[in-house]
Amino acid sequence: MKQKKTLLFISILLIASFYIGAVSVKIYPKIKNSFVNQSVEWDLVEDSIWSDVFQLVKIISSKDGNLQKAYFLAATGKSPLLVSLHTWSGDFSQTDPLAELALKYGWNYIHPDFRGPNRTKKSCLSPFVIADVDDAIQYAIDNSNVDMENIFVVGASGGGYVTLGSYLKTEHKIKTFLSWVPISDLSAWYYQSLSLSNEQYAEDILTCTSLDSKILDKESARKRSPIYWEVPPKSNSRLEIFAGINDGHEGGGSVPISHSLLFFNRLVSDYGFSDSRIDDLMLTNLLTRGYETEKNYKKIGDRKIIYQNLTPKISITIFDGGHEMLPEYTFQRLIKISEES
Repeated sequence: MKQKKTLLFISILLIASFYIGAVSVKIYPKIKNSFVNQSVEWDLVEDSIWSDVFQLVKIISSKDGNLQKAYFLAATGKSPLLVSLHTWSGDFSQTDPLAELALKYGWNYIHPDFRGPNRTKKSCLSPFVIADVDDAIQYAIDNSNVDMENIFVVGASGGGYVTLGSYLKTEHKIKTFLSWVPISDLSAWYYQSLSLSNEQYAEDILTCTSLDSKILDKESARKRSPIYWEVPPKSNSRLEIFAGINDGHEGGGSVPISHSLLFFNRLVSDYGFSDSRIDDLMLTNLLTRGYETEKNYKKIGDRKIIYQNLTPKISITIFDGGHEMLPEYTFQRLIKISEES
């Protein structure tokens, strides 16, 4: 009952923040368009030219026998495996700055398709998507020398969304999942997209979930929303969530940070870390960009950390930025985790 009240409180707050723009301590300035343009290297949906060292492979779906393509790199020796997931409107062929970093550091790497852009009934975190990601992981294990203690799944935006779903339902032993600016509640994102004039995303959600092209099937959307899924009781994997404070605001991006904050709260409650829940006052301040950093702030990459909450199984980091992933920081973070026993 307490969780339902909190979700209702946050829903009311989100509506108010869209139309009133209330703030409480310090207003963070809107990100300039030039900043956003410089930060979406990972989110390009056009086909890119991949180096010949990355092999184009076809993976047979264990779910329906469908062929799903992927770009794959087998390291020369025993190495960690990076599973890098494409964004909402992209597919396996889109530009991925993590690919060159995997090559540079000698890691195994796979960039799988999982039903392409989210515009079909089999996409949008359907059971086919979960199976496709697991199939890609198995393909990489079978066709390279993978350090089985160091397998990582990373995604941003729509890829962050699938990262959350894979975290909850994968059949593989994954050391850490890194989810950047993810979607966790498809129904909420549908209405938020309409409010933010991102009609294409709203149309995509309808296509994924509904028979009627104008009416959202909320139950279908709920089934594709990780925030409502069962949480595995004894997951040994770690999940790290990252979101830019300006995401979901004009000029800052398309996915409000409520998706990250509420998903974090759901998991820490289910894992028994209730003392680590983000309280309503902090949620309010973060959602309205009213939280002021300390003078001796920390950074991820070159970005100021606005808020950070760490637990043994899950962490959340809200940074001074928008709808983006920081590729170099991401890979350095993976290297550090891989070196931990």
